[in-house]
Amino acid sequence: MKLSRLCQTAGLGLLFSVSLALSVASAQTEITPAPGSIGADIPAAYFGPDPSQTAKELVGPVQLLRSGEVDLKNATITLPLYRGQTRAGKNVWYVLTDTTDQGNAAALGLNYSAKLQYAAVGKAARNATLEKDGTLTFENGTVDFSPERRIVPGNAPDFFPPKSFTPGSVGDADYTPLIRLTNSGGNVYNAPIIAYNVSKDQLAKSCVAQGGKVDHALVHDKVVSICPEGENGGTVTLRLTTGFSFAKPVLYLSLDANQGLPAAFEEVTVAPGLNDLPRGGDDGAFSPVERLFAAVNGPTGKGNPQRQGFNSALGDPGVSGPLNVLGGIPTVATDYSPIWDLNVYAWTKASIDAGYRARNIEEFQILGLAERGFITGPGGGKFGSSGFVVNCPIVYRFK
Repeated sequence: MKLSRLCQTAGLGLLFSVSLALSVASAQTEITPAPGSIGADIPAAYFGPDPSQTAKELVGPVQLLRSGEVDLKNATITLPLYRGQTRAGKNVWYVLTDTTDQGNAAALGLNYSAKLQYAAVGKAARNATLEKDGTLTFENGTVDFSPERRIVPGNAPDFFPPKSFTPGSVGDADYTPLIRLTNSGGNVYNAPIIAYNVSKDQLAKSCVAQGGKVDHALVHDKVVSICPEGENGGTVTLRLTTGFSFAKPVLYLSLDANQGLPAAFEEVTVAPGLNDLPRGGDDGAFSPVERLFAAVNGPTGKGNPQRQGFNSALGDPGVSGPLNVLGGIPTVATDYSPIWDLNVYAWTKASIDAGYRARNIEEFQILGLAERGFITGPGGGKFGSSGFVVNCPIVYRFK
């Protein structure tokens, strides 16, 4: 049985594990907005519905990936589980999250991303063929889920970068979560592999609802439960990640990364095919990516309302991750892509000494800090693309 965990370092002096229960509780207190009744003279029940129920562009909660059921208390989503095959007949179990087909996105409850059309370059998108029985046959791309994810943090106070790391699942040289349907309009879909070359019976043992226990040597590390059969077909429940987009708290699904370090950090699959994607173009013509902003040395301390960044995620046990900032998402902008170009930044010593360091929650706030020199790239380098990309479909917007 593979257990994802953070491993002991001499600097920390103890072994501590990633605690899902603590992380979920932390997520609720860190990003969930307080009710509008606080400070008012009437109870919450007297308030009207959220404006987003009238128009999703207005303030209020919106489920963006509507193909599955979101559990806000446990920060998970349960999605349909699809079975395809390789040309050699091996089972490929996957989910669908995003597409360039706007009509099918609306019909299936997927995220629509026009930008993904420009991701079909090099090995960044694999070819898939729609068969007569409705399944997909994938031309190439495999994933090994057997490695055990480990991270050895650096010594305090600089827990990042880690001393060593091992991703929990690794794709072959052709693997990418993106696929292009060669015989059905050529649309691009985000179809991350959740399990590979395992039978339905093997997966059924990881169905928690039926008394099973998830074997992460067979499935993606974000899987909470996977049930290949059910009343409405197969399903898989996946853990979500917390963050912000234009000052709105969000939940997103982190599933793949182009290289080992972000894959190990995010508990996701290494997808080498994503290395062929152009980076640094943001919202320019033919760019397939959107920017995601991650702090190296943000404020630390579990319970600190300003907590954020890699050092906190590795050094504050039980927190809900680094609280990254996403660029455009649906209902907020038109430039959404599930493929995020990591812009990693660090607060300068002068900014920290002056007391300016705080939690950032929106893109232009960060860009303004970079323009004024309060933040830079790691180690004082140039601010911008780190070369890392991650596949993180947006799921839910709180406000």
